[in-house]
Amino acid sequence: MENLQNSEPKSPRKAPKAAIGQVLIEALPYIRQFEGKTFVIKYGGSAMKDASLKNSVAQNVTLLRKVGINIVLVHGGGDAITKTAEKLGHHSRFLHGRRVTDREMISIIQMTLAGKVNQDIVQLLSRHGGKAVGVSGLDADTIKALPHQNADTLGLVGEVVHINTDYIDLLCHAGLIPVIAPIGFDDTGNIYNINADDAASSIAIALKAEKLIYVSDVEGIHVGERILKTICKTEAADFIEQGIISGGMIPKVLSAFKTLDSGVGKIHLIDGKSTHSLLLEIFTHEGVGTQFIADQESDQSLNSQS
Repeated sequence: MENLQNSEPKSPRKAPKAAIGQVLIEALPYIRQFEGKTFVIKYGGSAMKDASLKNSVAQNVTLLRKVGINIVLVHGGGDAITKTAEKLGHHSRFLHGRRVTDREMISIIQMTLAGKVNQDIVQLLSRHGGKAVGVSGLDADTIKALPHQNADTLGLVGEVVHINTDYIDLLCHAGLIPVIAPIGFDDTGNIYNINADDAASSIAIALKAEKLIYVSDVEGIHVGERILKTICKTEAADFIEQGIISGGMIPKVLSAFKTLDSGVGKIHLIDGKSTHSLLLEIFTHEGVGTQFIADQESDQSLNSQS
């Protein structure tokens, strides 16, 4: 047995290190390409609830910032709002996927979203070495809004009309990670509940971001059993017409291409339930989710995914 042990090849022991080295080398061109660029990350879903996933996202975001990418994080928090409202005896109602928001509910949203949820994310990023700062849409006129077109039934739900990019740029240039709670206001002092996806899209457009990345519970765009690595507008229209893309995915896809048309470089849809999905999507050739591009022929990136 001793001779057998001594005769075991050593190469398998070196393989893991070699594999790690290869991953790091694979990431290098992307780090060079994206240094100094701005990524807007919409953070939601299970990745905000599970402790290990929260740590994974915080590590990923911190690493992206450390290699020179400006990161703006926009977060949801619907479950936390609902739980807080229940504790205070306030029932949550939803219409077409949006929370009906009266005066009492907007106070609960402020307290929860811009309070505990926001500060928990800031603290977690700080624990992993990221210099994060909590931002409410009310701070420095970050998010100006007007009543939603269905305000008669939804109440104090708003639509974004202006983003104060000077303030966000100031924080990014100081090496900070703005963590933004999607709350807006108007000139008459009304405060609005803003859909986090909509807020992230508006911020990415205003900042002319290189990427808008949705971290959610959706793996990407499925065609049968396959996840599409890349999809362009023409393909998406065909898939919708054929019924391959259907239901609640249709507005997400249409919103993604509307954001692309407004000047954002690429949009990525990735599964936050997958550990380190952010890094794998950005820094590997294959990626893990679906990227949206304006047109296949105009995609001049390093490869099909990043």
